[in-house]
Amino acid sequence: MTGDHDVPLLRLAAVTKAFGPVVAVSGVTLELRPGEVHALVGENGAGKSTIVKLLSGVHQPDSGRVELDGRPAPLASPAAAQTAGIAVIYQEPTLFPDLSVAENIFMGRQPTGRLARIDRPAMYDAAARLFARLGVHLDPRRPARGLSIADQQLVEIAKALSFEARVLVMDEPTAALSGVEVQRLFSVVRALRASGAAVLFISHRFDEIFALCQRITVLRDGRLVSTDLAADLDEESLVRRIVGREVSALFPRQDTDPGEVALRVRGLGRLGAFQDVDLDVRRGEIVALAGLVGAGRSEVVRAVFGIDRYDEGRVWVNGEPLTPGSPAAAMAAGLALVPEDRRQQGLVMEMSVERNTTLTRLRSLTRLGLLSRRAERAAARSWAERLQVRYGGLADPVATLSGGNQQKIVLAKWLATGPSVLIVDEPTRGIDIGTKAEVHRIMSELAAQGLAVLMVSSELPEVLGMADRVLVMREGRVVATLPRTEATEESVMRPASGVGTGLATAGAAPGGRSTSARGDEGGDEGGGVVRASRKDTQESGGRNGG
Repeated sequence: MTGDHDVPLLRLAAVTKAFGPVVAVSGVTLELRPGEVHALVGENGAGKSTIVKLLSGVHQPDSGRVELDGRPAPLASPAAAQTAGIAVIYQEPTLFPDLSVAENIFMGRQPTGRLARIDRPAMYDAAARLFARLGVHLDPRRPARGLSIADQQLVEIAKALSFEARVLVMDEPTAALSGVEVQRLFSVVRALRASGAAVLFISHRFDEIFALCQRITVLRDGRLVSTDLAADLDEESLVRRIVGREVSALFPRQDTDPGEVALRVRGLGRLGAFQDVDLDVRRGEIVALAGLVGAGRSEVVRAVFGIDRYDEGRVWVNGEPLTPGSPAAAMAAGLALVPEDRRQQGLVMEMSVERNTTLTRLRSLTRLGLLSRRAERAAARSWAERLQVRYGGLADPVATLSGGNQQKIVLAKWLATGPSVLIVDEPTRGIDIGTKAEVHRIMSELAAQGLAVLMVSSELPEVLGMADRVLVMREGRVVATLPRTEATEESVMRPASGVGTGLATAGAAPGGRSTSARGDEGGDEGGGVVRASRKDTQESGGRNGG
């Protein structure tokens, strides 16, 4: 695939799209050139998702036009966009859970043999080749149900690659991938770029943008702010373009004096998942679980909350033993869990904003067995105002909100229970920098009010910026405990990846015994370390990546 890099392969020319009175995109021009990775950035609600849907044929512009190779190309449907060579990887996986991985990749395009019957061996072989191209090992025959978010995302990427697309639109494709998986994906993107494909890359992660992209377009409130060469920008100038203001406090952590232990875990273990996990979280304290993807962090917090059972160990909340395997008991004891996957586990997407906000306390809003709609709406409005949720109407489906505002609704739902311990799993995954600062502010204020917060995060700057203590996990064990003053990128990453056998860690385990990176557990799991800041992930090729 070849082409003149100065001539756009795909162009949106002054496109406008409105939904009723809301103008989602207004007069935006975007040019994607062959052999170039082009970043599209902006806060949630800036119009990025609408641009993606215009490119994928889901929506058509009210005015303006789409051009391919300099000619008008009305994309009347997703099928028309695929035929035109446009493949889209959406932010959230959209797999059929009861079909195999290969069937998900080739849905509607399965290879056939004699008598027009599906040639399953050929389909499995083709899927295996796609995964080999990605550098990952995933069984094409296994059902999609039960796949991790990272694996679901990889299936979506393989599906897009199977089209041999000329234009690849990637909407937060790395949100759930480890560092090694991200680098594998980058290798694939660079190969596509070298072959002449145009790539539109949407991400909130500046290190990825500057490492991979040659050009950056910024949207704000549905309008084009700027298009610049990546080499002409730095992170500070990009943030100003995105939010239209200075973001002085991305990690607005307030100093507090931790109180009594609110959550205590001792000797927690489940065969094949985690073992001998000890941790304490005090009132007014934010404790982070850091580590590689697959280290067992999410499994631990799910077990603590009672979603999954554990084989050994005990959990206490406010000094009282917690019944294992019962989320209802956990809620009654004062625990709240904001899950990693807000769409699948945190929200009922077809339900309204107000119903999602009040789901955890409907009983308290009933009288004589009947739900008071007035009380429900008042409660939902109160929480929406407290957390500064931006929405059209409380009766609108929660699916209409941006990702950051959906995350705030999940927080509101659980804060409405009046918990003493808040567990948050990847609290800012897939949300923009402005909303990320708001979520951090909320967490900091809650801790200052005496709430105990246990946070799982793969964002190393978030871990270092928000946590009072960092517990590093590797291969299902807590291998290091670091106070805030001694937590650095290196001191977290070394035990997380198994580097430095016998490396002493600062601090002691909750039970009083010192911890270290155990040298008998092997090296890197095959996943990447928690995400570092840009200076540690910047590649040798420089910002223009190549």
